[in-house]
Amino acid sequence: MKTWRYNAVRYSKMVIVSGAMTLLSACATGSGTQNQAADEPEDAQPIPMDSCDTAAISYAIGETFDEANVPQLQSESQSRQVRVLRPGDAATMDHRPDRLNIHIDSSENIEALRCG
Repeated sequence: MKTWRYNAVRYSKMVIVSGAMTLLSACATGSGTQNQAADEPEDAQPIPMDSCDTAAISYAIGETFDEANVPQLQSESQSRQVRVLRPGDAATMDHRPDRLNIHIDSSENIEALRCG
């Protein structure tokens, strides 16, 4: 009987200590982002996330799509990746600012150029 009580008390102490440790670690995780922002100078320019420029390649809208022109469109738009989307194609919904999406219509003409 004594062993049961001893184990129950010991187990209770372990639960209390682990709960306290969890609470303390949760308080400590948010402090790193505040200090990082304070270290940046006030005149620092934000780094642009969008490295794709569709205005530079807007001339291609309405043109017949040719796979050979993809490297040129990628270079002129300054995108890192290119995705060609035809009607009915499945596409992920993740937003990638450095990706050029070339939307092709059923007649193989470039319908739209979008970043994302």
